[in-house]
Amino acid sequence: MRKLLITPLLALLLAAPASAASVVPIVMKDPGCHWFKVGNKYSLRYVSSGPVTLRNLDVAPLRFVGPTRTRLDGVGKSITISRKGTYHITMLGQAKDDNHLTLVVK
Repeated sequence: MRKLLITPLLALLLAAPASAASVVPIVMKDPGCHWFKVGNKYSLRYVSSGPVTLRNLDVAPLRFVGPTRTRLDGVGKSITISRKGTYHITMLGQAKDDNHLTLVVK
């Protein structure tokens, strides 16, 4: 009986903590080049109620212009944003008619 109680308890204690930030990929898709991919849908705007991790699956580095500074995220890399505000995301060297993404962290 003790074994039955101790094993699940140990598994619970040794389990890795869950990530507080959700992961949202930014992907390449025509038309418009880059999009947030949320589930099976594509969007130009994403609103998060807390920290969010963005994974760059596009073809070039992304520029994040936020309330306090500008950050770059390389291809295949992730960036976690926890500071509240509105962020404008563009691809380095992008064409004028490509999508401009907007991230809002509340």
